[in-house]
Order: sequence, then structure tokens, then C-alpha cells
Amino acid sequence: MSRIGEAFERARLENRVALAPYVMAGYPEPGAEEELAPCLREAGADVIELGMPFSDPIADGPTIQHAATVSLANGTTLRKCLEAAAHIRERSDVPLVLMGYFNPVYHYGVERFCEDAAAAGVDGLILPDLPPDEAEEVRGAASARGMDLIFLIAPTSTDARIERAARVASGFLYCVSLTGVTGARESLAEGLREFLGRVRRHSSLPLAVGFGVSRPEHVRQVAELADGVVFASALLDLIDRTGRDERLRAVEEYVRSLGAAGARRNAEHVGGRAW
Repeated sequence: MSRIGEAFERARLENRVALAPYVMAGYPEPGAEEELAPCLREAGADVIELGMPFSDPIADGPTIQHAATVSLANGTTLRKCLEAAAHIRERSDVPLVLMGYFNPVYHYGVERFCEDAAAAGVDGLILPDLPPDEAEEVRGAASARGMDLIFLIAPTSTDARIERAARVASGFLYCVSLTGVTGARESLAEGLREFLGRVRRHSSLPLAVGFGVSRPEHVRQVAELADGVVFASALLDLIDRTGRDERLRAVEEYVRSLGAAGARRNAEHVGGRAW
């Protein structure tokens, strides 16, 4: 079992949903992520997604687009993202997932990128624009170095598409809670239970729900249906509007509030799967 799998298993045994916050490398200033990651871990993060900025983030809404633009203006490169991951690993044992788009990875070189990511202590990769049908090169390079390759599944995904992604994925499956781009929402989309049930028929991997998760009540809902929650835009909004001196305290309080909401009311996980 990978370090990511172990994190989800630990959360399951503790009868709670796993927390997977997202921070952008180089945002809001260079090196901020290296301070934020240990804070997130201390506040209860089970897995941390470290965003790699890209100029055309097609899956992302205004908040992450803004963070990527600022990060790029701050001089963040793929190499600097890997250096940031290595620095975080020196300070924390938290499972790290790099999330970004395939174009920079392709230009960096898939084998070289996976080699350098593994050397930096990265545990997994999410490349939202890389379809499972075309992922064999990345999957092979990542798997050979002990890294998970995680795929996004949307409510509009066909059963055939879900089955294909489930067959090549490892670590967990990232279940997009709604159609559209990332961003904090007032409420989660209807039909989430049915969507997750459909995904579970194809995989025993942990299921993490993202896109729109921003409030304790959202986490409370997801905890009864899935194994993890990914939250990004609301966290980045908080970082953006909080002064640097107050940032870590505010982030810790926010993550702890989500963690408190993630304790399951039922003694047994509704999904009933052991991984």
C-alpha cells in the first residue's frame, strides 16, 4: 500500500473522512507553500495537493486561475515546484500529490519528471487533462518509482470511462462533485450519492470528492458518502484575503473546522469497502 493509501486507510480506521487540501506552489509569494504544508499537516491534513501553475488551467475556476497567474509572475517553474516538494518532505511526512497539467510535464520529459518527483518525495500525480486512454507512459514512469497516478471522474463520465480510469488509477479516485470548473459553492450538487455509487461499482479504491467543497456542512455530507474531501478554492481565497502574519493561524482554524465536520456519525462507513 502506498503512503497515500495508508493515509486513507488510517482515516477509515478512525471513522472519519480524509482531508486533502490544495495549495499552489509559489503563491501568494515564493516559498509560502513550504510554510503552509506543515501547518496543514498539523491541522489534520491527510494528503496535500501541491499545485503546479500553468498558463491555461482549463479545469479551474477564477480562484485557481488567479493563483496560477500570480505564481507564474513570481517566477515559479516546474523545477521550483519539485524543489518546493523536496523542502516540504524534509519537514513533514505528509503524502504529497503534485497536481497540474500535462504540457509542462511533457516538455520537461515524462521519465525525467517522474524521476525527479520521486527523488523529491512526491507520492502521487494528478494531471486533469491527461485521459486514461493516453496515460500509459506517465503511469508506467510513475509506477516504476512508487508514485500513484490519480484520475478525475465527472458526473458525466460514462460507465465505460469510469471503468477505464479505475483500471489504470492508483492511490484514490478524484470524483468531481459537479459539472464545471473548480470554485467554492454554496451547496454540493444533487445526485452525488448516485454518482459515487456508480463509481464504487467499478473500483475498490478510496473515493475523494472535490470541486465546490468549502464548508463544514459540505464535509459532513461527503463523510457519509465518500472516503476523502479535496478543498482548494475556499482555502486559496482565505490565504488571499488574510495578512501574512495571520495566515497560518487562519488556515489552521479553517482546516480544523473541516476536520471536525468529517467525523462520521455512523459506526460503519456507508461505503463498506476495505482497500
